[in-house]
Amino acid sequence: MSDAPALLDDLLEAWRTSHRITLFLLDHVSDAGLRCTLSKRGGRDVARQLAHLHNVRVEHLRNRAKDLAEDLVSFETRDSPGRERLREALAASGERMERYFAELLAGAPKRKGLKKGVISTLSYYVAHEAHHRGSILLTLKECGHPVEQAARYAIWDWDRM
Repeated sequence: MSDAPALLDDLLEAWRTSHRITLFLLDHVSDAGLRCTLSKRGGRDVARQLAHLHNVRVEHLRNRAKDLAEDLVSFETRDSPGRERLREALAASGERMERYFAELLAGAPKRKGLKKGVISTLSYYVAHEAHHRGSILLTLKECGHPVEQAARYAIWDWDRM
């Protein structure tokens, strides 16, 4: 038989770690780096990629736990927010996602996850954010604003993050 409290703690710690890594990356991107893009047609700069992470969290909460999204505001498609706005938005949506995962695992009413279960739901969000963090690192490298090596390695040290 599984230990539900331990599973909940582990699940939430996995989310918290992924979220801390996103904030850590934001802290290690230069101001010029936030404006970098590889797009030739107006695609997302680094700030907009981070805004996208927040927006996806909010949109999924609206569809899966509506009350948790009530006062969260999404960024406009072409909005390229500054570091502080990004940090505040990501912190707020990260906390709501943590509540969502806890309530989903507890079987709370009006909480919808993926059909494959809570672990798959969490994995989806972690994978989505890791994909964009990788895209951000590549964008910064290609644009001449790479994140320092120690920080690039640190995001993979989940035991310390």
